[in-house]
Amino acid sequence: MMMMMRSLALVITFMIASMVPASAQKAEIEATNAKLIEFFKKGDFAGITSLYATDATALPPGSAAVRGATAIEAMWKGMAEQAGNLKLTTIEVKPLGASAAREIGTYSLKTKGATPQEASGKYVVVWEKVGNDWKLGTDSGTTVSRPSIARLKLAH
Repeated sequence: MMMMMRSLALVITFMIASMVPASAQKAEIEATNAKLIEFFKKGDFAGITSLYATDATALPPGSAAVRGATAIEAMWKGMAEQAGNLKLTTIEVKPLGASAAREIGTYSLKTKGATPQEASGKYVVVWEKVGNDWKLGTDSGTTVSRPSIARLKLAH
């Protein structure tokens, strides 16, 4: 009976320990997303790129895969030239162990030009823990409403 109680206590402790990192991961990832939005507003594309893993891949809607810091920085610069008012909303973060997580979310932005339009979509990011920081490892987006977003020419 004592052995069963210890086993049960161990299982409960493991479950609680597993739950705490999930909420911590979500909070840390949302904080990194807030940094990304601030960098975007300021036009600091090197800052955005610093949030990605060194071997990251971005899969922007309607464009070819973008790999590496130089290409990712150019992608964000190209996007900012044609759209602004970026908003990211995290829907779910699922831990994939201690050093990885999957985020599902939505985004919205407003195109620039004579007749600005709202555009929105969904995204999935595989995050990697690098040192003490969460970095975007794979960043993939799809469009839901695409008044002009399909015509955004992302540099890469």
